[in-house]
Amino acid sequence: MPGSSAPAAIQTAQFLRSIDGFLERGRRRYGDVFSARILGFATGRIVFLADPEHVEQVFKTGPSVARAGDAARRSVEPVAGVSSLLSLDGPRHLDHRRILLPRFHGDRLELYTGVMREEVDAAVAAWPIDEPFAMREAMADLTLEVIMRAVFGLRHGRRYDEVRAALVAMMENDLAFNLALMVPVLRREIGPWKAWGDFQRVRAQAYSLLRTEIEERRAAPDLEQRTDILSMLIQGRAKDGTGLSDDELLDELMTLLVAGHETTATALAWTFELLHRHPAVKHQLVAELATGDEAYLGAVIDEVLRLRPVVPFVARVLHEPLQIGPHVLEPGVTVAPCVHLVHRREDIYPDPEAFRPERFLDTRPSTYEWIPFGGGTRRCLGASFAPLEMKVVIRRVLETARLEPASPEPERIRRRTVFFVPEHGARTIRRAAVT
Repeated sequence: MPGSSAPAAIQTAQFLRSIDGFLERGRRRYGDVFSARILGFATGRIVFLADPEHVEQVFKTGPSVARAGDAARRSVEPVAGVSSLLSLDGPRHLDHRRILLPRFHGDRLELYTGVMREEVDAAVAAWPIDEPFAMREAMADLTLEVIMRAVFGLRHGRRYDEVRAALVAMMENDLAFNLALMVPVLRREIGPWKAWGDFQRVRAQAYSLLRTEIEERRAAPDLEQRTDILSMLIQGRAKDGTGLSDDELLDELMTLLVAGHETTATALAWTFELLHRHPAVKHQLVAELATGDEAYLGAVIDEVLRLRPVVPFVARVLHEPLQIGPHVLEPGVTVAPCVHLVHRREDIYPDPEAFRPERFLDTRPSTYEWIPFGGGTRRCLGASFAPLEMKVVIRRVLETARLEPASPEPERIRRRTVFFVPEHGARTIRRAAVT
């Protein structure tokens, strides 16, 4: 298997310093299939894939051979619990997915557009004028408000404020916490090392508040009439007629928070950062939105998710041998379809580093050539919800705010845990409206 022969510690340091650079160097040197040793990630023995045919093969491989839950469990369970959809495999994963997936597709999604519009209007009104602010932080605040109302079904008031404060504290993770996620031996308090203990305390507080909400929601006389996702999950049933327990509901709520908060906020921040740097694209987008046509808006979102995918790769742990091209991968290897590299293939996307939304107007890449939401039975639940939220937010922001970049220099990619984020948070300035 082609790949670096450097010690695992050195490869891990290179990977953590610059994931995108690590991946791009690997493909240049070794081709579309290459190995790496990365301490603290899944099994540590990683094979990255950059060919859509190999990606398709992995996404179509069943859980008896390749398990996504095994790859995610180490970092997911401390945050989202043992019943998180992200860390489950096999029949239990399918049962949970059958309950959750219908709540994020079809006509149900339109129920949440009103909440999204209300929250984006309130957010924009609170942004400073003529002062730089980090768009990513602003979008994180906004997407959290949407989750609180549309997903958790909480209404503004004391409990809303308590839950929100606990969730914000839980997600304010520093370097020490991120190291502890990768290195389990650090999941303890050691002298001044308090990050893990602090996290456990705020997580317990958030779970306690949400547990009380679930208990009261189950007994609510208007449960069947409520349209928030928590209320519908309480009523959801697997094939055998069983529903989710309170513990399972708690873990899945936290999963939806983890998977739908930072990811969408980051994608939105990248959208405005790229629009800042490409005024012709922004001008065309504003003009077409004024006519009521959202085709170009959809193309802009697709191109943002191609050029700046929030998650650079997905992972599966092999439990049986799997042949990829001429290579037979052994059980215990973590195979990683690489979103970042597939989206930069020049044979699929000419001039791949350019931001050109029109490439999505006339033709569509195949299922395995555009994979920001993964694929197969593990495709992200938010693959419809997130683009809808992005459409509502982008349209309303462009309609109600005059924005410009705070710096003339484009922001580079920076790693935040496993996400690709703008280096400085997509620093933006809001100007006063012209009257």
